[in-house]
Amino acid sequence: MIRSYTRLVSATALVVLSLPMLKAAAQQQVPAAPAAPSTYAPAPGAPAPAPAVVFPRTDPQFFTASSPTKDVINAFFVANWGYDPNRVWQIQAILKTQVEGVSKVILLVGDKSGKQKLTAIQFFVLPDGKHIVAGDEILSFGEHPYAENRGVLQQRADGPYRGPATKDLELVEFADFQCPHCKDVQANMDRLAVDFPQAHIVFQNYPLARIHPSAVTAAAYGVCVTKLGGSNAFFQFASAVFDGQEGLATKDGATLTLNSAVSKAGLDPAKVAACATTPETATKVEDSVKLAQDLNIVETPTLMVNGRQVPIGGLPYDTLKRIVEYQAKIDGITQ
Repeated sequence: MIRSYTRLVSATALVVLSLPMLKAAAQQQVPAAPAAPSTYAPAPGAPAPAPAVVFPRTDPQFFTASSPTKDVINAFFVANWGYDPNRVWQIQAILKTQVEGVSKVILLVGDKSGKQKLTAIQFFVLPDGKHIVAGDEILSFGEHPYAENRGVLQQRADGPYRGPATKDLELVEFADFQCPHCKDVQANMDRLAVDFPQAHIVFQNYPLARIHPSAVTAAAYGVCVTKLGGSNAFFQFASAVFDGQEGLATKDGATLTLNSAVSKAGLDPAKVAACATTPETATKVEDSVKLAQDLNIVETPTLMVNGRQVPIGGLPYDTLKRIVEYQAKIDGITQ
């Protein structure tokens, strides 16, 4: 369920640096701006090819800042958009601003065919060179924008998991048991587990308590199921809770739904219910929420792919798979 606040269009265009606007299957270089469209003539009777994208010429007067460099900006977008072989872009400006050390970058984005209208996006690079401001979001920036988040997750993502214990390829799902979109993506998470057997796939609780009153209790039950029965029991429990999600709408219904799910996982509902009310369990849930907040995750479900944030609600599986494949590739991981 998307939180009450959403990303601004400009931020989404970049974090689509996280979404389908993110990474790809082969590193792309920004093509040189041609002076005019191709004059290629098709054979008689053959359909006319789509025109190639044509970017306007750049003007040196719009490159007044020495940092970031074009190479760093291009590397950043290769990391984010490389998964999409049809996406192309051109840097139009790297400008000084009235704030010392803050640069404004303007980019034109299109597709290789030239069918899509060129879209301009802009963002501000902060003095540390490691972050940008896009819309109302502060995002990681640089040639390896996900490295810091990847390290944080390797240390702090401690939820139940599928796959090997090694974290070379780590997929961390932040989800809320009462979120309808989280329920919908579970089939895709199961497909990822099959398609990427080398992946360490973690479930992290991110209950949105203000809009889902039963989510915190469900998260606490999940923590205790994992504690008493291990990861396999947790995923059986989680599947049953998502299947019976409508029952979480009321307090009595939530108790029945959660106890039933515990039984299906082969555990004693009374023991799990008692565990779920302990301060230790509450701290465990709070720590998972704090991790999501520290990573600037603002919606559920969100998948972190080696530190790369991918909001996956409604994302087609083929696109999700390409993003995971690409991230694994640029991180030097082979299947």
